Amino acid sequence: MPELPEVEVVRRGLERWASGRTIADVQVLHPRSVRRHTPGAEDFAARLRGHRFGPARRRGKYLWLPLDPGFCVLAHLGMSGQLLIQPAGAPDEKHLRIRVTFDDTEGGELRFVDQRTFGGLSVHPESVAPGAGALPDVIAHIARDPLDPLFDEGAFHSALRRRRTTIKRALLDQSLISGVGNIYADEALWRARLHYERPTASLTRPRTTELLGHVRDVMNAALAAGGTSFDSLYVNVNGESGYFERSLDAYGREDEPCRRCGTLMRRRPWMNRSSYFCPTCQRPPRPRSTVSVAPGRAGKPAVSQ
Repeated sequence: MPELPEVEVVRRGLERWASGRTIADVQVLHPRSVRRHTPGAEDFAARLRGHRFGPARRRGKYLWLPLDPGFCVLAHLGMSGQLLIQPAGAPDEKHLRIRVTFDDTEGGELRFVDQRTFGGLSVHPESVAPGAGALPDVIAHIARDPLDPLFDEGAFHSALRRRRTTIKRALLDQSLISGVGNIYADEALWRARLHYERPTASLTRPRTTELLGHVRDVMNAALAAGGTSFDSLYVNVNGESGYFERSLDAYGREDEPCRRCGTLMRRRPWMNRSSYFCPTCQRPPRPRSTVSVAPGRAGKPAVSQ
């Protein structure tokens, strides 16, 4: 699924080509693409007609366009969702699901294209939480992302120290830190020389600060390259793919030499995904010592490692 850099690339495109424009009509061409809008396709279209899109916004991997009366259109890109700006009259894409036309035709129309139909659009009220600003009510629990100026590093570190989990699980927990997915977690951990199974309670404040710096660096580098596009499914609003996959140091590089030490990179199954790491630069955590009582010697514990 697209992560923060890919979603931010799309947001910037929508900011340029869709924000501030008034919606003339909406066509829902596949019901699954509005299944999260429980009142149905006709209500979805009616909620948009005649209204104007506000500035495109993002929280982590979530993207939305505000509407005039305090509502917004939330986009779930899923595995293959694309938001494209196409000239009016351009041939329809094979997997076109939703078409939004505007009262001015010069800037093109907005199309939601989704091959696998895991994504979709839906209308939600915008809620305003203290210090959070306006965001769709269904994502009010999502934490700020590390590129957000208001992201609280101290609170993030304290949460890591309190949790009995491992660092990669924490990076993918969108209630702790949003926008980080499997690709950029592996990249940041490689840069920080941290194994993905490192317990979060073992991280010092300087180590957490260093890791967050690597998360930001890799995401900013990916943004500059237009994101990571392993296939034609991840594109910006003009249909162009990003090229950050050429610069990946860890993800997808199994059996290739580590760019730092030359050791062959490894891949391990992890939570229905894969983790890529260098076995030399990213040493696995040592197993905890346990105390056991040797058989026949009650009262005299033997320490096993």
